[in-house]
Amino acid sequence: MVNLTAITWRACFGLAAASFVVVAAEGVQAQSADTSFFVTSKGIGNGANLGGLAGADNHCQTLAQAAGAGAKTWRAYLSTQAADGAPAVNARARIGNGPWKNSKGVVVAKDVAELHGNNNINKETALTERGETVNGYGDQPNRHDILTGSQSDGTAFAGADDRTCKNWTSSTQGAAMVGHSDISGPATNPTVKSWNAAHPSRGPDGGCSQKDLISTGGDGLLYCFAAN
Repeated sequence: MVNLTAITWRACFGLAAASFVVVAAEGVQAQSADTSFFVTSKGIGNGANLGGLAGADNHCQTLAQAAGAGAKTWRAYLSTQAADGAPAVNARARIGNGPWKNSKGVVVAKDVAELHGNNNINKETALTERGETVNGYGDQPNRHDILTGSQSDGTAFAGADDRTCKNWTSSTQGAAMVGHSDISGPATNPTVKSWNAAHPSRGPDGGCSQKDLISTGGDGLLYCFAAN
């Protein structure tokens, strides 16, 4: 005899499982679509030569698109210094007005003033576009150095000292200011808790190569913000 009860149960279970998968998928997509801030899960791979601001913005946009949040206009949190007749660009002026949420819906800052004041950026909230935690101080490998080229107030550096690896076009000579996504690091560094201006890059290749960035606890990662 055919066990109709068993067949009916299996059919109902299959429908329920399928429904759960659909709901879960929709939940992930909706959550990603609401994301307006993330740390890139990977760098471009050529040290601090990002192809300028345009290349960095494109990297943010591409990763956001892959994570289901590509409908927004994404900008990399980067400053550039005045050079060759072009004025400086301030990171704080590139990223919109806020508020900004990570992939889990947690607000990291409600506006530009809070972002550069009492923000909510730390290891638990500075997640990648995939919702993953970025390795920080004490982890192996440490990847908490995030390229910014900015002062603590989000403005560009003045003067002759390079803090943007030649405005994000060099993977050899120069230096880039980085922040700590986990606001942590060695106690000998007085700016260790700065999310955007912890220390300049350095290294045997000149300061801007992928190897140099990795050697000081980074991987060429960026902060990305939805500007709309």
